[in-house]
Amino acid sequence: MRVRLLSVLLVASAAAWGADREFDQLVKGIETHYGTSRMHIPLMGAANLFVKVAHPAGTSGFKLAVFQNLDSSAEYGNQADLDRLMDRLGTGSLHPLIRVRSRRDGESTYIFTGDAGKSTRMLIATFQRREATVVEVTVNMDTLMETIAHPETAGKAFGVTDPWWDR
Repeated sequence: MRVRLLSVLLVASAAAWGADREFDQLVKGIETHYGTSRMHIPLMGAANLFVKVAHPAGTSGFKLAVFQNLDSSAEYGNQADLDRLMDRLGTGSLHPLIRVRSRRDGESTYIFTGDAGKSTRMLIATFQRREATVVEVTVNMDTLMETIAHPETAGKAFGVTDPWWDR
């Protein structure tokens, strides 16, 4: 009985460890490729605990990494180089969903999603002129679909007072 329990716990922990691989892989890739470190954000652990307990907007967990001064690297700003870095992420359990580039501002946004079930993981990475933000969130599919169907409701829930869709 103990052997079975131990094997079940090991399989569950291996699955949980593998589920976060893409976020960690991307963060390490940015740090290594651009020679930078992510910023330390005070009380991030407390914020994550709040999300795990309260489930705001159907969210049950998140990770966040913010990078600054990326333009100090000679490679930063090369769109093909950034695409190759992000394409490596699409080989895991997350699949590319959206890729948007602004030629005018040099900004890029990548959205990856996991397999749909009761909940799914989404990884969103934005790259601006000097900084990048990577967030991974686990969301309830029903809440996500409701938010997509009615973005004005989501805007009001997050305190947006002058949304672009009312202009």
